Amino acid sequence: MSNTKSAYTTRMIILSALFAAIVAVCAQISIPIGPVPFTLQVLAIFLSSLVLPPRYAFLSLLVYDLLGAVGIPVFANFSGGLSKFVGPTGGYLLAFPVAAFLTSYINQKKPIKNDIVNTAFALISGLVLIYTAGFLFLAAAAHLTLKKAFLVGVAPFIIPDIIKLAVAYLLASFLKSRKVLNIA
Repeated sequence: MSNTKSAYTTRMIILSALFAAIVAVCAQISIPIGPVPFTLQVLAIFLSSLVLPPRYAFLSLLVYDLLGAVGIPVFANFSGGLSKFVGPTGGYLLAFPVAAFLTSYINQKKPIKNDIVNTAFALISGLVLIYTAGFLFLAAAAHLTLKKAFLVGVAPFIIPDIIKLAVAYLLASFLKSRKVLNIA
């Protein structure tokens, strides 16, 4: 039993690192449209949240944030450093691990009995958390009104992010149905 648990833990740590790398790659697919760039991070964050258990989803995004914090250019436009956490996108970055945990937790606990509705609720809850922390921090860091911060830090992303959530759901469903990642 101990070997099985150890193998599972090792696999989860490796998958967490893999998803941190996937988020870093998706962050580089970036279109600067203002203080908050359009990236594919949300797709990767929520894919990890649907595939990994809560603590490993959190770990994956924490590793991503820590890599960026020490200066490794994993954030959008090959940037990194502690300054990113106090700049306009700091709230989004700080929210990523918590949103990953929350989404994974809701998705696994299934408070709503309908699987698709539960997953949609989990994904939207995580996205709302990222948006809320992100635009509030953006308002403070960029000296914007809450309305202006919402208009530049949330509004342009809602429809593209809903599409990314749907793609994350489809990819996670595919990976799980094919047992690609060999997660129980």
